[in-house]
Amino acid sequence: MSAAHLKIRLEPQDEYTHVPDTASNYNESMYLNVFDPKKKIGGWFRLGNRPNEGYAEMSVCLYLTGGRVAFMYGRPKISDNKAMNAGGMKIEVIEPFKKLRVTYEGKAVLLDKPEQMSDPSLAFKTNPVLPCTVSLDYEGVSPMFGGETVSAEGSPLVVDAEKSFAKAHYEQHVAASGRFTIGDETFDLSGYGLRDKSWGPRYWQAINWYRWCPMNFGRDFGMMLSIVAGETGAPRQGGMVLKDGKYDLIKAVSIESDWDKAWHQTTLRADITTVSGAHYQVDGRVLSLIPLRNRRKSPDGSELVTRITEGFTEYTCNGMTGYGMSEYLDQIVDGRPTGADLAG
Repeated sequence: MSAAHLKIRLEPQDEYTHVPDTASNYNESMYLNVFDPKKKIGGWFRLGNRPNEGYAEMSVCLYLTGGRVAFMYGRPKISDNKAMNAGGMKIEVIEPFKKLRVTYEGKAVLLDKPEQMSDPSLAFKTNPVLPCTVSLDYEGVSPMFGGETVSAEGSPLVVDAEKSFAKAHYEQHVAASGRFTIGDETFDLSGYGLRDKSWGPRYWQAINWYRWCPMNFGRDFGMMLSIVAGETGAPRQGGMVLKDGKYDLIKAVSIESDWDKAWHQTTLRADITTVSGAHYQVDGRVLSLIPLRNRRKSPDGSELVTRITEGFTEYTCNGMTGYGMSEYLDQIVDGRPTGADLAG
């Protein structure tokens, strides 16, 4: 079906959970991050329901003072897709597109050296696992970006579940305030971030590699940079620039990265051109990074390993300093990330 016969649909009810597809790997997930520009702390939170597989994916990641990271991941059992509420995490829609609330009550491992999470079993055995709580109120500060691609008549598209990452996806820049605790430490924070939601069949191995860099320089200026590579064809470039309450879509973006010996990004340089003709150069410096992974057996029995490096990153652009994420996803083949050379 040609692009001329497609459209993007997004309705307020999409903020709530959907009736799951019949695909076994149906996933409905919400993700939110926030970073305090004064205290240079923050975090991200994700809950992904996989009701047809009987579990949810729950992640809490807090970037603390001194380069420390508190992290917890779980696969709590669920029996339906009626709410985003599992494993101690709850994401509530207070007002669609405007207000959300994230809470968590559980535990988290406190890492002085977050890179140890490259071996999760060892990281949890050799670092303290402490009580952890999160309470954050989110406010949308931008229009919505994205939605579900449907036919011109509004009919859902048929997707290949084996090769799907999501059939619908949207994002929004946000402000947030609240607090989190880890052990006997309490952190109050107020800052900015980005949140997204997706639903539809998902395998983490459906993408060869991607670079996803959301950032905020204040309430009225932010970006999301995206480069996504499939198995074939040129990587897709996109994203948006938030300026004065409006989104200017990105037409072209390149990202050049520097790496440490473990192939974790350390710095990056991005060159951006928008549909309106605006041009931006952004420099990023990773302040703290935690490497995560997803593993799955292929139909032939071989192990597929996806690595996602989650970097809390300080950005500069037009003389301004902001904060956000550099999230790099790569398939790992022979110990090497697939996009390390191609992505720059």
